[in-house]
Amino acid sequence: MHHSMAHPILSGAETKILESKLFGGDESVEWQAMLVAGAAIGRRALNDFLEIGGFPRDGRLLVLAGKGHNGGDALLAAAYISQQYPEVQIDVLLVYGPKQLRPLSLRTWQQLQTEHSPKVKVVTLKSLRRSYDLCLDGLFGFQFHPPLDGTSIEVLEAVNALPVRLRAAVDLPSGGDTPAAFRADFTYATGVLKQSLLAMPNAGRLRYLDLGWWVGSAKFSSASKQAAYNPITTDTYSGSDRVLTDGILQPLRGWRDPYTDKRGQGHLFVVAGSRHYPGAALMTVMAALRSGAGLVSAFVPESLVSAFAAQVPEAIWVGWPETPDGGLALEGHHLLKERIARASALVVGPGMGREAETLALAADIVKSSTVPVLVDADALQASVIANSNGSLVLTPHLGEFSRISDGLELHDFATKTRATVVLKGPITRITAGDEVYHSIFGGPVLARGGSGDLLAGIIGAQLAQNPHEVLPSVCRGVAWHGLAADALARTHGAVAVRTTQLLDFLGTALRLRS
Repeated sequence: MHHSMAHPILSGAETKILESKLFGGDESVEWQAMLVAGAAIGRRALNDFLEIGGFPRDGRLLVLAGKGHNGGDALLAAAYISQQYPEVQIDVLLVYGPKQLRPLSLRTWQQLQTEHSPKVKVVTLKSLRRSYDLCLDGLFGFQFHPPLDGTSIEVLEAVNALPVRLRAAVDLPSGGDTPAAFRADFTYATGVLKQSLLAMPNAGRLRYLDLGWWVGSAKFSSASKQAAYNPITTDTYSGSDRVLTDGILQPLRGWRDPYTDKRGQGHLFVVAGSRHYPGAALMTVMAALRSGAGLVSAFVPESLVSAFAAQVPEAIWVGWPETPDGGLALEGHHLLKERIARASALVVGPGMGREAETLALAADIVKSSTVPVLVDADALQASVIANSNGSLVLTPHLGEFSRISDGLELHDFATKTRATVVLKGPITRITAGDEVYHSIFGGPVLARGGSGDLLAGIIGAQLAQNPHEVLPSVCRGVAWHGLAADALARTHGAVAVRTTQLLDFLGTALRLRS
């Protein structure tokens, strides 16, 4: 996959080497990079604040600064927020005092005092306010090594106990994952997503801030040139873990071929639904239609066709014979076989149920398919996926993965099944057995029934349009789904929404950059 679409996830040691290559020990270059990072943190924090109603005009901001550059980044982020909200009050807790600040962090502190006084106030633990709107944690960076000292433990315990509307860590939560560590709602990884964040519950939701460190980066023309460093090629790093960027959506942001027609945009077949779970099939079809598929044929229980066709007339609805319990019967397989030559990809499983006859049908479809087939939901059974002859895509959540993986790790399972596997979760991981791509888009707004059905339809549409590029199509679908969820939450919050409202933000996700 092109290096602009996914960037390496590095260890702390690898990040230190990378920064040495980028900055070459030149403080002037590093200073410019800090300015870019600070503005990026401030901008993203304000953006994320939209999910809970937006940053208040006269908001109260607390900055924790230690000795190093993380404190400088946090102070610069506070300066950015102050520029956007002139009435903000900024409290700065210099945990080890100003004399301990490294030169560039001291420069940021002096600049903040000069340009934003009198709204900036130095505080101690005893003079902290009763509550804050935003806390920026810049106490320690990725080079922190436990244990925490007594001073930092006292500070972090006090701050963790304060009512704060949004807690943001710069690069890593101070203290790592030790018991007294900073508890973040969001962690803003600047320039590189650090490996340790992937298994750090107190990091909250992860945001990767692309600062133009990589060749082909979407930020190359602005961030890297502004900071005067030369981007590094992603091929320099051979590690298997990568983080998806919003650059993965670039193929969808340009012009469509003016001579294309509906057949040129792929024909997705959806085999799904039952009388017990009718909505899953409908949501999958709606998502496929809203995410670019030229044609969608939906094979659903015949008793559902009239109602579905009235709601979504754009799809081609094919009524399928039903089992006595309302599932898809084996006898209807001829309906698919008669039309299969028209398909460029299939989605099988949403709302299908677990009747033995229906699962046998799903296994036959997977075995006979010569185009990419995505298997989701109840069809995710070992018996269904065991004999695939084509390009297989599996989209389990953790419980479903436990059911089908026979104890194998994600990478090994993908290799064994020769499938592209999407393991859904707070961080969704995608692999075809080599690199593992991490999508950190989305969030708890997706924690509701039907989110997976929409994802199946969105991925299915990408597969139908690009059946010979399975892994990039799958990654694109996952990222698009997550970015639309982010946009939905920032507009309506994460609570008072319906699952299908996400579809209204697919276009927004293409027009906005994360």
